[in-house]
Amino acid sequence: MAGSPRYRDTFVRLLGFLGPYKLSMAISVVLAVGSQATALGATYLLGSVASELHHGNRDRLPWLVGEIVVLGLARAVMMVGRRLIAGNQALGVELDMRTAMYAKLLRLSFGFYDRHQTGQLMSRATVDLQGVRFFLGYGLIFFFQNLFTIVGVGIVVFLMSWKLALIVVAIAPLLTAVAYRYSHVSHPLLRDVQQKMADVATVAEENIVGVHVVKSFAQEGAEQQKFERRSEQVFGLSVQANRQRAFYIPLLSFLPLLAQATFLLIGGRMVASGSLSLADFVRFNFFLAMLIAPLRSLGMWIGQAQRATASGERIFQVIDEPEDIVDAPGAPGLPPGPGRVIFDRVTFGYDPERPVLHDVSLELEAGRVVALIGHTGAGKTTLASLVPRFYDVQHGRVTIDGVDVRDVTLTTLRREIGVIAQDPFLFSATVRENIAFGRAEATHEEVERAARLAQAHEFVTALPQGYDTMIGERGITLSGGQRQRIAIARALVVDPRLLILDDATASVDATTESKIRGGLREAMRGRTTLIIAHRLSTIALADEIVVLEDGRVVVHGTPDEARASAVFREIEGHGMLERIFVEDVA
Repeated sequence: MAGSPRYRDTFVRLLGFLGPYKLSMAISVVLAVGSQATALGATYLLGSVASELHHGNRDRLPWLVGEIVVLGLARAVMMVGRRLIAGNQALGVELDMRTAMYAKLLRLSFGFYDRHQTGQLMSRATVDLQGVRFFLGYGLIFFFQNLFTIVGVGIVVFLMSWKLALIVVAIAPLLTAVAYRYSHVSHPLLRDVQQKMADVATVAEENIVGVHVVKSFAQEGAEQQKFERRSEQVFGLSVQANRQRAFYIPLLSFLPLLAQATFLLIGGRMVASGSLSLADFVRFNFFLAMLIAPLRSLGMWIGQAQRATASGERIFQVIDEPEDIVDAPGAPGLPPGPGRVIFDRVTFGYDPERPVLHDVSLELEAGRVVALIGHTGAGKTTLASLVPRFYDVQHGRVTIDGVDVRDVTLTTLRREIGVIAQDPFLFSATVRENIAFGRAEATHEEVERAARLAQAHEFVTALPQGYDTMIGERGITLSGGQRQRIAIARALVVDPRLLILDDATASVDATTESKIRGGLREAMRGRTTLIIAHRLSTIALADEIVVLEDGRVVVHGTPDEARASAVFREIEGHGMLERIFVEDVA
């Protein structure tokens, strides 16, 4: 097949997904070839029918017609079998590719998702996979079926009349040249169409998820225009692709018809001169008619292969993405320990050329509660994200109980760390399933205890089905404070060695926040806890306060020592600390 080495490599890799289905593929091909063989036999018998009618012999007609019917029934049975087997094979290939892609998406680090839009990834997991499925499940079988038809008819017509068969041979180079040209120009355009379709999916996904924001700011019109612009780009490229098809597909269809017209002219004269029998003329004409469909579908098959390969490129971009955060070879589990965390001369940046953290050295003693404060962009969340290895440091190291987090398995590391984010994500599942997400074997008593600590038990029991109440997508049926308390309970139920609270009470009101703090005091007892907070009341829970400024530690001390510093007073003066419960810090 025409195309660049990259194109051919992608095509070969797509064929690799057929490995587990070699037997079904072989059976499908045999059935497809068998159905075409019966069609060839029936076509040959049609010439015999014409010969019998020409000679006025009607005795054999019933037998010939019966043979044609039997061949037709045999072809129908083989076509049914081929469609059933090929259909299961196509769905199996799609399942395997979707599973491989999803497994890779789960393994990829946060850095990958920082660089890619959700809509783009969803498009690759749906639209692109369907295109590949159709080609691998049906397109290849049609190719073998049509190839057998072309070769089989070619052999038969050469045996009947090599002079007339040269008509078919003469048209083949031109047909091949047109098909090659179509393949060359269509691939990059179809790849761009797939990319732009993913852009449309991205805009749609963002607006559906963020519909509350869109409506709150009355931006329906602006977002509609954005969607229309992206859709118009798809439309423009699709029109170009359609123009190519409108030119090349009819041309690929016309060339076989030109060969048939030439045969009718020359073959008719041969029948008139007696050098060709009427039966062979009829057979030859029917055989040429059988060639028209395979040759006409050549362009369609090439286009289908191009679209599948363009989709395959986009799928393999995800599957081939390097995994930045992986277990070291032979890495052991995180050994037991009290939970002492050390940042040793840590430097990190999402872009290595632009560090967010600069040579940070910090020690969190086991069982201590440490509050991180600082201006927006100071690096608080980034620093906390390095403990569970959401990202890896560029320089220095992060250790837990003396072990570098990069030297232990991710599973055991993250099971010992409870992370509560500012914007909690809940799944479309029951309250119980959401709380027990990190520990599916948790008993009802353990789930309820975590909910009580998070001050969630009271409102959960008031729900229609209590802990068995289904939560809507992203927890939309709950208030912001309720979602946050469910997220806190989810972190507590795993009984982690470390707790990371990233502004975890920002979404709750003052009264609820006061109740949650009481639960957190109990939950944090005996655990090393890192709190990122903007409320003085939350900071009051801390044994130590660390102030970050431009990715550097500028203050580290007790709450009284931190409050006495000029940096703390500046942050407070700029409104970066919210004074909710003044009595807590008086």
